[in-house]
Amino acid sequence: MDNFWIALALTALAGLSTGIGSMLAFFSKKSNAKFLAISLGFSAGVMIYVSMIEIFHKAQNALINELGQVKGSWVTVIAFFGGMLLIAVIDRLIPSSENPHELHSVEEICADCPEGSHHIEQVQKRAEAEKNRKLLRMGLFTALAITIHNFPEGLATFVAALQEPQLAIPIVIAIALHNIPEGIAVSVPIYYATGSKKKAFFYSFLSGFSEPVGALVGYLILLPFMNAVLTGIIFALVAGIMVFIALDELLPSAREYGEHHLSIYGMVAGMMVMAFSLLIFALA
Repeated sequence: MDNFWIALALTALAGLSTGIGSMLAFFSKKSNAKFLAISLGFSAGVMIYVSMIEIFHKAQNALINELGQVKGSWVTVIAFFGGMLLIAVIDRLIPSSENPHELHSVEEICADCPEGSHHIEQVQKRAEAEKNRKLLRMGLFTALAITIHNFPEGLATFVAALQEPQLAIPIVIAIALHNIPEGIAVSVPIYYATGSKKKAFFYSFLSGFSEPVGALVGYLILLPFMNAVLTGIIFALVAGIMVFIALDELLPSAREYGEHHLSIYGMVAGMMVMAFSLLIFALA
């Protein structure tokens, strides 16, 4: 039981480090479009890199080991694109008064507007509401994807810490490091959409909370039924979901709110941070 509580505490520490990333929202100004563009690009880089380099690779290895080279590779690819299809369908099914992917400038919308500042102000408010709705959905989708990803990650961390707490500490540190930018990915769009730092922190914190929850649920319920094939499929699905969100939501919005180069610089920075955290994890 001593190891149980130590393992749970270490898993919670790793998961809840998303809150550290979310606290960046407290030090940013809502009017800073350049910061938003860089942050969204950064978040996209984090999600693309961790999905393609770590999660997809883990899924492929697990499925090939269990199903063989050919069948395992096919199942990985099908599950990966299945994740993209799943999130695309969910995206289409979520009701919205107007498609938030189709943002228009005030000048475009005002083309047929009557003269007068009152009408222009109304259109400006409507355009701002469209952008805020898109950012909010983006943040919630990101939180969902990271929550799903953190669930099995929490189980893996917990099992490692349960067996040997001292050896699990470097793993926990590495996971905590790459959970910090994941917290940024959730909190920044939600903060800019709602203007609420509390909501940004709450959803980011909640996505990290799935790690200790995943550990407990896995330990009590799922562990007897979990196998390498199911784990591999889940990882491939999550990789597809995260890549789709990065390409369909984060990068286009990063370009929308700032210069093209800023979003790319942010994306590269996100990839670098994630790469270094994964290197630390591999060397631990």
